[in-house]
Amino acid sequence: MRIFADVHISPITVQHLNDLGHDVIRSDSVLPNNAPDGEIAMHAMTDERAVLTQDLGFAAMIALAGATRPSIITLRLSDSRVEVVNRILDAVLPALEEPILAGAIVTIGDERVRIRELPVR
Repeated sequence: MRIFADVHISPITVQHLNDLGHDVIRSDSVLPNNAPDGEIAMHAMTDERAVLTQDLGFAAMIALAGATRPSIITLRLSDSRVEVVNRILDAVLPALEEPILAGAIVTIGDERVRIRELPVR
């Protein structure tokens, strides 16, 4: 899966996902640290990547715009330690490839994963 991780995603998680065979880059490797959400989303869309974030603003921005890309993966976990995030992503990402490729807003919580197709109606 091609993923554009925002600055709130640990570099350790980025490396972990790359080690698993995903193609993940962190936004601060190609954009300024303080790049606005819109610029991050545009870069992800241009590079055909899903945005991985902990920021609810991305999902709201894409939904309100009626956009079909980029897909957004939002982490809403009560424990944001790297080992917890990595374990949960290991468990759920394989099942998310199809909806992410089709265009979706995915919210990953402690107990469930919610998938909303894009555009949100």
